[in-house]
Amino acid sequence: MIATKTQGNILSLGDFLAMPETKPASEYVNGMVTQKSMPKGKHSVVQFELARAINQQAKPNKIAYALPELRCTFAGRSLVPDIAVIRWENLPLDEDGEIADRFDRYPDWTIEILSPDQSATIVMEKIIFCLNQGTELGWLIDTQAKSVSVFQASGLPKVYLLDRTPAEPMAVMAGLDDWQLSVTDIFAWLKV
Repeated sequence: MIATKTQGNILSLGDFLAMPETKPASEYVNGMVTQKSMPKGKHSVVQFELARAINQQAKPNKIAYALPELRCTFAGRSLVPDIAVIRWENLPLDEDGEIADRFDRYPDWTIEILSPDQSATIVMEKIIFCLNQGTELGWLIDTQAKSVSVFQASGLPKVYLLDRTPAEPMAVMAGLDDWQLSVTDIFAWLKV
């Protein structure tokens, strides 16, 4: 991660949003711009397969839409979750009735996939910040530890480990309650 700040002044959110997008994406928190890590193989596979699986469950009945690398700007921050799941009724539309380019709200379900060079503490803080703003559910997937930490607004996070809770269904967004997804399902995608 690369963090930058303007000399002597804190960069404003408006100034950050006026800057050109970077690859990988940059995020804005408290006047600081931090560039996300470039996704590696395991990260990319889990991100793609999980977004696809969520959309297979949520899109047909217009429950939600899982969008990878979506910029969400809210509460003075501009974050780019690995997967942002937005409830159908919260999808912003433009004047043509198409999906808008700007998402000025928190995701309803935020999913982060930890990269080897990322700080788990900083990523957890992002998830908790989202929960404090109204996000219903947060997941932190660690492909190295083969774990998924599930955060909800009420209660402590629950950690699912491949070697301890392989088949236990994890909490998913309300409205998808009949869908069962386990930590085994997540990490099975890595086998090719």
